[in-house]
Amino acid sequence: MRNVNHLSARYLYNRMKTLLYEKRHPDMPWLTIQANDILQSLLLPDDIGVELGSGRSTLWLAKRVGELISIEHNREWFSTVQKRLKEAGVENVEYTLHTEEEVNENGVPVYYACLEHVRDLSLDFCLIDGLYRDECAEILVRKLKPGGVMVIDNVNRYLPWKTHSPASVGPDGPPASEKWMSVSDTLGSWRKIWTSTGVTDTAFFFKSCADV
Repeated sequence: MRNVNHLSARYLYNRMKTLLYEKRHPDMPWLTIQANDILQSLLLPDDIGVELGSGRSTLWLAKRVGELISIEHNREWFSTVQKRLKEAGVENVEYTLHTEEEVNENGVPVYYACLEHVRDLSLDFCLIDGLYRDECAEILVRKLKPGGVMVIDNVNRYLPWKTHSPASVGPDGPPASEKWMSVSDTLGSWRKIWTSTGVTDTAFFFKSCADV
């Protein structure tokens, strides 16, 4: 990972700006400011999507799309989000708990193995912001429709790009794992929008029709 000084004036300014935004927008997803703006313009009422890692985004997305599959690994956080969904009367979210220790009969973590049950070419979007992000991305490439969008949060930690955010791969570094390298090769032909706060990055990758 590229070393960036967390105490630099640039980082401290960006960090304070991000914290102020989160305080003023308590219902917005924990993504970059620009990413939230893009999502608001992209999502349609009949969209079907998958979310890996729940939170503020779960209820926010549920209010804007037709169907949402959301997967969480933390029991306590799952209960918190589940309560929020119930209080809001949300009925279009398939919300599931799969802990890090839960594996299937082949020893594969259910957290991402369960994604194989999603029909290929059926999703309008996916938001990857939880565990096993490279494995999830590798599977979800097949699940997105042509033109569907893959949103990867904290993407600077996994894929190369020029950014000031700390803990980044950097513009010349290799992807963070072999699976990320495979995913990167696929995403290389997709149109992308890369956003950054200088604290963390969120990127959008639009599936190419050539990958169908």
